[in-house]
Amino acid sequence: MRYELADYEWVAIKPMLPNKPRGDPRLNDPRVLNGIFWGLRSGAPWRDLPDHFGPYTTCYNRLVRWRRAGVWGRIIDALAAAHDAAIQMIDTSIVRVHQHGACIARNRRQSMGRSRGGLRSKIHAVVDSNGLPVRLALSPGEAHDVRLAGKLLSRLKSGSMLLADRSYDADWIRELAMKKGAWANIPPKSNRNDPICFSPYLYCARSRVERFFNRIKQFRRVATRYDRLAANYLAFVQLASIRLWLRLNEPTS
Repeated sequence: MRYELADYEWVAIKPMLPNKPRGDPRLNDPRVLNGIFWGLRSGAPWRDLPDHFGPYTTCYNRLVRWRRAGVWGRIIDALAAAHDAAIQMIDTSIVRVHQHGACIARNRRQSMGRSRGGLRSKIHAVVDSNGLPVRLALSPGEAHDVRLAGKLLSRLKSGSMLLADRSYDADWIRELAMKKGAWANIPPKSNRNDPICFSPYLYCARSRVERFFNRIKQFRRVATRYDRLAANYLAFVQLASIRLWLRLNEPTS
């Protein structure tokens, strides 16, 4: 099936998955991962998982257990370790919260925020020059874009260029980039009095971060938030990003 892991994808992530040398043998990992990726791409409820993937409770429990163990974050970090650091792009994208994910008390703690269109969540991402994700985070939908910029840009490398839209035109972001030895190529706001060095030609490359959001929203579990817990939804965003990284190594024949 087109949702399932290819052989080369499984070979790439197998060494990064937890081992279980003792106890009862668990349902084999490729089968369960394919069930998780089926839910990621289709957006269907867990109870609708086809039987050949195994019990839906097994797929859900392993997604959550490995999320709590930090497995998905470690895989992203490992795949992104060799990213092209010459250009870094930061941006956000709004996601609608489905009514099945909204019925939780104190939803502000779950990165949900109410705006004119209803409950929303916001995905924050830093991508490299190929449009592949390096850092990911989640916030309520009404939060300002720069809310998590300091955390996401903490790994900027010296000599790199930071591309961002006008909402990131803040003195502290430019100073942060300068301290890291990077250049912030950000269009100045209309109310800025001091002249700012800005290259519209280089800024055109920022479209790759927009393309990244378009690609991960092809996974319906990312395009609409059905999960009540922010950690589970972020895990699906990480899984969609992992698939993008894995496809980079797709063999050509």
